[in-house]
Amino acid sequence: MKEAGAEKVTFDAVTSLEETIERITEKLAKKAIKYANHAGRKRVIKKSDIELLKNNLKKF
Repeated sequence: MKEAGAEKVTFDAVTSLEETIERITEKLAKKAIKYANHAGRKRVIKKSDIELLKNNLKKF
């Protein structure tokens, strides 16, 4: 957050961001698993699945 321009960051802010990132990461992983399944793989996520996922994300 400091690299983004914040002068100070509270511990609570860091903790909240970590929790948010974990939830987002879990959702992304589940979508990547769907792409892998569609490609005929059970639970092996490849870089190509992540690239496809990135290309299909909505912009923040």
